Amino acid sequence: MDDEVFAMAPPPLPASTLEGHDPSPAEAPEQAADDRALAAVAKALGHPARVRILRLLARRDTCIGCDIVEDLELAQSTVSEHLRILKAAGLIQGRIERPRVCYSLNPESLARLARWLDAMLESATPVDLARVAVGAVPAGGAHAKPTPDGIPNHGRAKPPSRRS
Repeated sequence: MDDEVFAMAPPPLPASTLEGHDPSPAEAPEQAADDRALAAVAKALGHPARVRILRLLARRDTCIGCDIVEDLELAQSTVSEHLRILKAAGLIQGRIERPRVCYSLNPESLARLARWLDAMLESATPVDLARVAVGAVPAGGAHAKPTPDGIPNHGRAKPPSRRS
């Protein structure tokens, strides 16, 4: 079982998603499954430690789990949980080289994510893109209220005012 490669890859996104149009009623169940797969990838990307793991793996062809623990300076159990989530989302794969597991990026899954992001960008109107580019609309959207530090507020409570 040496050199066994394992990864849990989500199903590929359908052409309707990649082309940026709404699915027909016949495509809706398939679209819902693909939306769940995409949401799992987005959730996996939602933690800074997991993003750091992906960046680390992007700089190396392969990486042993203990190296990741050392580089991230996190507990081994914490890194293992982050690796499990990334594998479940299909973003990374592991190859068993007894007694270790070597991790690497899953290029097919990353290419699928890149195609989806490209489709989303292509579906944005030129006016939307121009408004964001010139700063007329905060990067978080029209509803995002910029704060003095430049981070969109997104409707959070206003920070207390500073009094002299």
